[in-house]
Amino acid sequence: MSSNIPDFTTRLLIDAGIGKGMRILDVGCGSGDVSFLLSDLVGSAGEVIGVDHDAEAIAIARDRSTAQDHPALRFLQCDLLELQDSLGTFDAIVGRRVLMYQKDAVATIRALSKNLRPDGIVVFQEHDTTMAPASLDPFPLHKRAQAWLQEMIAREGADLHIGFNLHRIFTQAGLTVESVRAECLVQTPETPYGLGNIIRACLPRITALGVASSEEVEIETLQERLDQERSASAGIYIGDVMFGSWARKV
Repeated sequence: MSSNIPDFTTRLLIDAGIGKGMRILDVGCGSGDVSFLLSDLVGSAGEVIGVDHDAEAIAIARDRSTAQDHPALRFLQCDLLELQDSLGTFDAIVGRRVLMYQKDAVATIRALSKNLRPDGIVVFQEHDTTMAPASLDPFPLHKRAQAWLQEMIAREGADLHIGFNLHRIFTQAGLTVESVRAECLVQTPETPYGLGNIIRACLPRITALGVASSEEVEIETLQERLDQERSASAGIYIGDVMFGSWARKV
């Protein structure tokens, strides 16, 4: 895929109407990747507030914001269901890989919508972990690594079919769904993809949950071995299915 084509998240946000001057709440922001993307989209006249319960992730996001000089970007440590009234209302509420971990996704969206102005939008990107991996060629190491992630997510109690459930969740929360889309992540022999880096970031969770041991993963050489497996094949490998949806408060 050409590097000039915006990625799935960027296209989702732009198509949903995120633009200059908007006030955005990024829930479950982690270390801020989506928040920084949102900040670029809303510009200096807009504002982005990222919230997450993880103090370490918020600290990283704040350090990144300071280093990159994003004055209209703030990060707060708090639970999604414990937002301060002083935050006011927002033009849009955004999240990526967040709803899948909520015990009651409908109640979460309903609660967040109270911080949304009339005619505001919610935009969420989630993933279905049961539709992939898919390939005609074997790709045993890719599928093994993907299985570690899927099992980790399952043991953490996440909704493995959250992508398919987005329309129902938004509708039951009282919003009007405007779009649902899905896209496969296709890897070719020439397409670099950091599955090994994703495993590295998740390794503490993978080992703590007993999904795999450090000896099984061999993280220091995993990415190299994945790249070698893909380049040795003439086939393609579908490693993920991404869902995106936005809905409006009326």
